[in-house]
Amino acid sequence: MAISLLCASTCWGCKASAGDTEVINPVVTSQTSDGLFSGDSRISDVMADPAFKGFGRLLFPVNNGYWSGDRLKDLRLTWYSHIDPEKTVEIVNYIYTKSKDGEAVFLDIYSDAEKTANPDKRNTGLFFFKGKPGARFAICNAGGGFAYVGAMHDSFPHALELSKKGYNAFALIYRPGARTACEDLARAISYIFSHADELGVSTECYSLWGGSAGARMAAWLGSYGPAYFGGDNLPKAGTVVMQYTGLSDYSHNDPPTYVCVGNRDGIASWHTMKARVEGMSQLGIPTEFHVYDGLPHGFGLGTGTVAEGWIDDAVRFWENNK
Repeated sequence: MAISLLCASTCWGCKASAGDTEVINPVVTSQTSDGLFSGDSRISDVMADPAFKGFGRLLFPVNNGYWSGDRLKDLRLTWYSHIDPEKTVEIVNYIYTKSKDGEAVFLDIYSDAEKTANPDKRNTGLFFFKGKPGARFAICNAGGGFAYVGAMHDSFPHALELSKKGYNAFALIYRPGARTACEDLARAISYIFSHADELGVSTECYSLWGGSAGARMAAWLGSYGPAYFGGDNLPKAGTVVMQYTGLSDYSHNDPPTYVCVGNRDGIASWHTMKARVEGMSQLGIPTEFHVYDGLPHGFGLGTGTVAEGWIDDAVRFWENNK
C-alpha cells in the first residue's frame, strides 16, 4: 500500500557571601494551593513533575519545534486552532491525580529491549482514560502532519470526554512518519487486546478516532487491520471516526465511518472528505458526514464553536453500528 503524507514545581536558590549572611531566593511554584496545576503553571514544571514518573515529557510534543508557550494557558500547536486552555489544565490534572493515586495511566507498548534496539520507540505509549469496567475501548490519534503528535489538543480531550461517557479510551503517542505511526497504532491495538482482562476493557467493536494525520492512521488501520502493519492477527475496528483529513482512498473493507470537517479548512478539503464517504456509502458502508461553517483546520472538540457537540454525534454513530 502506498501511504501519502499530510503535509514539579521548581525550587531554586543562590548564596551570597556577604560575611556570614546566606540569602536564599524564595520558592517558585507552578501549582495551586490544593496541589493541582493551573493555567499559570509552567509547562517545563509539568513535564518534570515526579508524579508523572518520567512520562511527563510525552504530554507535549517531543519535537519542540512544533509547539510554543511557557505556561499551560499559552500552549500553541502548529496547524491547530481553538486550543482550549481550560481543557489543557483539566487533562494535566486528570493524569496527575490518577498517577499520584497509583493508577496505570501511562502504558508502555514496547519492551525495554525493543526501546534499546530502536530508541525512537522510547517516545511512544498509551495514555489510559479509564471508563466503566468491561466497557468497549477507543483509541484516539492526534494529528501533526506526521511531524509531531499534537495530543494535548487533538486526542487527549477526545479520550477524556469518551471516558466521561463510560468508554475506556486511550490516546496514542506514536513515532512521526506515516508508516511508523501505523505500526505503533497496530502495536497499541495488539497491546490492548493482550491485556484486556488486566485493563478491564471489552474488545468488541472497538473504535479508532483521529484528526488530521491521526485520522489517516485510523482509516488505514480500519481498512487493513493491525496485522498489515506488524500487529497481531486481530479484528479490524468496528467504527472509524475521522476529523479534517483529505484522504481519498477507500475500499469495501472499510468499517462504518463518521467524518467531520470545517468548510474553511485550508489543509483538508471538505469536498474531498465528502466525496470519500459518498463513495463508501455507495458500497453499502454506513457513513455520516458533517461540515461546519467557518471552521478552519484543527478545531478539536470544537468547544465554543458551531461544531461543539459533534463528539456526541460520533458516539451515537459508533453505538448504532456495533
